[in-house]
Amino acid sequence: MKELYDQVSYRCSRLVTKSYSTSFSLGIRFLDKKYHDPIYAIYGFVRAADEIVDSFHDYPKAKLLQEFKSHTYQALQEGISTNPLINSFQLVVNKYQIEHELIDTFLHSMDMDLHRLKYDQNKYQEYIKGSAEVVGLMCLRVFVEGDSNRYHALKEPAMKLGSAFQKINFLRDLKSDYQSLGRSYFPEVNLEQFDVQCKDEIEKDIAADFAAGYQGIQNLPKGARFGVYVAYVYYKSLLEKICKLPPETILKQRIRIPNPQKYLLFLRSYLKHQFNLI
Repeated sequence: MKELYDQVSYRCSRLVTKSYSTSFSLGIRFLDKKYHDPIYAIYGFVRAADEIVDSFHDYPKAKLLQEFKSHTYQALQEGISTNPLINSFQLVVNKYQIEHELIDTFLHSMDMDLHRLKYDQNKYQEYIKGSAEVVGLMCLRVFVEGDSNRYHALKEPAMKLGSAFQKINFLRDLKSDYQSLGRSYFPEVNLEQFDVQCKDEIEKDIAADFAAGYQGIQNLPKGARFGVYVAYVYYKSLLEKICKLPPETILKQRIRIPNPQKYLLFLRSYLKHQFNLI
């Protein structure tokens, strides 16, 4: 019966992913089917932790996060959890030998979100490493299926791609992060004086991460390449849209790609994939 429970756990992770991220869910659909459950499990786990620190405002966040962390480490040791999101995650961690150091680093960034920190360059890099770069490495462990040489060859590009995605999220969510959560991740940036020069510097930094990350996509295993490329295309299009907008617009609204445009992007990506143009 444990097998049935594990299947239900994966379904819970899939439900969380589809409920919280249409774009990420579509990207997963374009991966080889063997990657679906493991990547859903990783996303479900990180989404649950992120919701604790970002959304549970009327509840004891620090206590809930500490319990979540304790249950995670216990599950990794015992090979089971009564929390289905943690259970599916521990299955993936143990199967694909994901380093516990990556999990530690991710959970440390969640701890950082419990406090209203003023981010300098060091803390900014520290947060991005935990909240995005190591999540990219967890996914990479799944994609390479135990091939350590390939993992280490693609490690740096995977981190850069995760970094680019996270920085775009920061730009897209400037309004809600600052007004609702009191956060401003970009170092030495005063949002009361957020201007064209400041925005341009951030965009150039993200573009450099994208360039480095794209090289890694081209060398991913065939079954993973198209799905990751779809996510890359979506986020790059989001960056291009943000680049065209004035700073005051970014501060007033959350920038989105409408669903019809998303589907058109995915169709174009598919055609490029079919003709080996990625």
